[in-house]
Amino acid sequence: MSRGEPPLLRRLPDQYFTRILAVAAAARAQPGPRFIDLGRGNPDLPPPAHAIAALRDAAAETATPAVHGYPPFQGEPSLRAAIAARYAADHGVTLDPEREVAVIPGTKTGIMLAAVAAAGRDDVVLLPDPGYPDYRSAVALAAAREVALPLDASAGHQPDFDAVAAAERERARLLVLNYPSNPCAVCAAPGTFDAAVAFAHANGCWLLNDLAYGFLAFDGRRGASVLESAGARDVAVELWSPSKIYGMAGWRIGFAVGNAELVGRIKALLDHTAAGVWTGLQRGLVAALRGDQAHVATRREVYRLRRDALVGTLRAAGGEIVAPEGTFYAWWRPPAGLSAERLLAEHRLAVAPGEGFGARGAGWVRLSLALVDDDVREGAQRLATAVAGALSEAP
Repeated sequence: MSRGEPPLLRRLPDQYFTRILAVAAAARAQPGPRFIDLGRGNPDLPPPAHAIAALRDAAAETATPAVHGYPPFQGEPSLRAAIAARYAADHGVTLDPEREVAVIPGTKTGIMLAAVAAAGRDDVVLLPDPGYPDYRSAVALAAAREVALPLDASAGHQPDFDAVAAAERERARLLVLNYPSNPCAVCAAPGTFDAAVAFAHANGCWLLNDLAYGFLAFDGRRGASVLESAGARDVAVELWSPSKIYGMAGWRIGFAVGNAELVGRIKALLDHTAAGVWTGLQRGLVAALRGDQAHVATRREVYRLRRDALVGTLRAAGGEIVAPEGTFYAWWRPPAGLSAERLLAEHRLAVAPGEGFGARGAGWVRLSLALVDDDVREGAQRLATAVAGALSEAP
């Protein structure tokens, strides 16, 4: 018999990606032309070979309990040192590997832990709108209250801090940013992180930047760290993921870095919820972090070429689209009458409906570039056909 659902589960929103994956799977099973899924951001490019080799070598050490037993809950010292070295090289930021680095089982888990570590019941968490849907799940787990931080297209999808009401500022305990942005595919503009740090200081809240797509920035741009901003170490923590940058989405490993107090809270939660991350994964990430980074530039160029193919095809058909500045997505407002449902039904093409990313995502769709080249080109051509049809129907 049912004993009633606990309040925590009742607070959780619908899982957006579970829903769109189910819709895509049902459509794929129907007869018709080849189905193409531009809705999911699952990297198609493999991890660097030296990272795979390090993981394989660790797995082969059957006589070494240190590999297959419980790893250190706080992460291997070699990994924490490699993380600090990578931040120094890429961002000019000096981290204390003991106090300012937490190894986590994937940055999605890190989002949940950071929210619980920073906010409590009825506290306000400011979420980017549009933004990654699972931020809402983190707020629910913390029993906090989400308040939208507008990212309007007219402002280049940069945060409008002035739009946050005074009453919400007073209750704010966490401000969440994500640049390069999923789904908006823009980088942080000059001054954005400085303004966010100033906001956190002025309002007594923590600042979390989700740097999942840090080095996937195009046309000479770079994915900066929020920790590069003056005063950030007093208020900010950053999540860093190898999922997109190194193609390790299934490895479920990442890290949180920054303010020692908030990192310490995250570590305390990890001690109670996880028994560390498998040593083989940690060794693979050490190899990726310390190895030649040329493969990152190669990966970025693959996505740039796919971006250019998609944008060029849509524009040639009369579609309006801003070229993505970063990530492996495009954020697009289709012509009137051309919905995600219509693309699925008439063109066997899945996209991620924008309303799942927040109220300001309504009327937009997210398109993924994380497919093989032929699928990106075919998907772009189907979009172009759909655009031409929609424009021909316009009064």
